[in-house]
Amino acid sequence: MLLKNKLSIDNVRKHIVGIDKKVILRNSKKVNYICFDNAASTPTLIPVLEKVNEFLEWYSSIHRGTGYKSVISTRAYDNSRKIVADFLNIGIEKNVVIYTKNTTEAINKLSYRLQLNNNDIVISSPMEHHSNDLPWRNKCKVLYTNLLEDGSLDLEDLERKLKSNEGRVRLVTITGCSNITGYINNIHYIASLSHKYGARILVDAAQLAPHRKINMEGINGDDYLDFVVLSGHKMYAPFGIGVLVGPRTVFQSGEPEYTGGGTIISVSQNNVYYSSPPESEEAGTPNVIGAVALAKAIKVINEIGMERIKEHEMKLTKYFIDKITKVPKVKIYSNVNKISISNMAGVISFNVPGFSHSLLASLLAHEGGIGVRNGCFCAHPYVHRLLNLSAAEIRRIQQDMIFGRLKNTPGLVRVSFGMYNTLEEIDIFFDVLNYIINNKDSLCRQYKYLDSTGEYIPKNLSKNFYSEFTL
Repeated sequence: MLLKNKLSIDNVRKHIVGIDKKVILRNSKKVNYICFDNAASTPTLIPVLEKVNEFLEWYSSIHRGTGYKSVISTRAYDNSRKIVADFLNIGIEKNVVIYTKNTTEAINKLSYRLQLNNNDIVISSPMEHHSNDLPWRNKCKVLYTNLLEDGSLDLEDLERKLKSNEGRVRLVTITGCSNITGYINNIHYIASLSHKYGARILVDAAQLAPHRKINMEGINGDDYLDFVVLSGHKMYAPFGIGVLVGPRTVFQSGEPEYTGGGTIISVSQNNVYYSSPPESEEAGTPNVIGAVALAKAIKVINEIGMERIKEHEMKLTKYFIDKITKVPKVKIYSNVNKISISNMAGVISFNVPGFSHSLLASLLAHEGGIGVRNGCFCAHPYVHRLLNLSAAEIRRIQQDMIFGRLKNTPGLVRVSFGMYNTLEEIDIFFDVLNYIINNKDSLCRQYKYLDSTGEYIPKNLSKNFYSEFTL
């Protein structure tokens, strides 16, 4: 039965799959799970689940299928692109919406399709997720903007690098929002700078898209966004779908990096004629279910309203920061004194003295049923900078990791909010955190370290502890 009542920020929690699911603690007690790991993946919306279940009854092969279900599936897949384009405020006449598995694949695809060479320059930043760093390294020269003392981007340095390399910079590739500090970059100002010096801009919007409205067309004419990538699994549609949006002309020349079924018009033993984008960029049978899920998630987000989501998440962020700054000696890695909350998403990373990041994360999970993320969050250079590690320390850490010596690997604990989280969940978090800090010695005796994974787990953890769901 489909939900009839209108969704809003006030009732969205009722529309989250598994919101009342209880998890087992170390003491065998069951509590409601608190997910503060939304920067990694968000839970699914019930309307998305219902739309997928509805579509599965019509699910069939798409493109060139003449059966009734094939036509319905094809129309659903093709129409979903318009929903994505509208969400990003971009026209689909001169631009294409290309579906991928995730943001990582989307960035890799673009890195091949730009046909870069060793004389070309891509400007990135130390703030980036590995997925917006590594794909560029083996295709061109990569320059990195400096960071300011608080870990935010040095935009003056970015302009210096653009100006001194004018004519060679093909792309400026920047995250819209850091997955560690929550800083939201001024992507339209960066776009203006990039275009001023003849470069295009790619915005990694995986973290930004669930929290802020994205306007690819821009505001002032020169501040449009050339390319945007995002993932469905961070937008309440975790069905293995990613998106690359960019100018159609970029994908009309050269060959796609993956070829095969679905990418061609005609093939003989001597010639290949490729389809027009986006079809030429989507080799093999596409993820129709993922496209349906993403389109429905976007519709739900639009119904709730991005401004309402922003207001709610800012309220959560301010409340959390006000409380964590009162925890003795805690180190917060977002500059909460200088960065306006409006320029932050609900992503806060911190450490508590006396606890390794992996131990604290395990304690929060097994003592309180709270899911957070710990480590370096696939952004090692940024964490190294935030922790002020020297080059010698970084080399030692890398050697330790190569040889499986993980116990002293540095990292942070990250809390990240979704539109469904509540102030009450934050109160529970701090009750559990204070309990952990006040009972450190007795609790630590109950946990053991695993050399194989670098994790801490309760000593009394039974083999069937995680057996509530099995295949």
